[in-house]
Amino acid sequence: MKLLASVVANGVALWVASAIVSGIEFGGRGLSQLLTILGVALVFGLVNAVVRPLVQLLSLPLIVLTLGLFLIIVNALMLLLTSWLSGVLGLSFTVDDLFWSAILGSIIISIVSLFVGMLLPDGRERA
Repeated sequence: MKLLASVVANGVALWVASAIVSGIEFGGRGLSQLLTILGVALVFGLVNAVVRPLVQLLSLPLIVLTLGLFLIIVNALMLLLTSWLSGVLGLSFTVDDLFWSAILGSIIISIVSLFVGMLLPDGRERA
């Protein structure tokens, strides 16, 4: 259930980012686009679970030096990697460039994921 909630949160965040930033686009229409969004959300979740911790560890000096602002660049790079992997897997998802599209998209995805994550159940019981 937690995995499904995470994929849904990522999917909503990616969809909102594509609606706001003109350089982030999903292909397809209707059900095809919905399946593409879910597939890309799964790829994005895997990239964030596997690659992101390694990149953060290797870039720790830059993260400390910039007081955490370099994490925006790391998130943008994860979005670009997701775009590339989606193309390899046959999913129609594109991010145009690093500077505006990926950075603005990563900021929007972070904010939307935070809010959607608060709304979705996380499997813990509340007393």
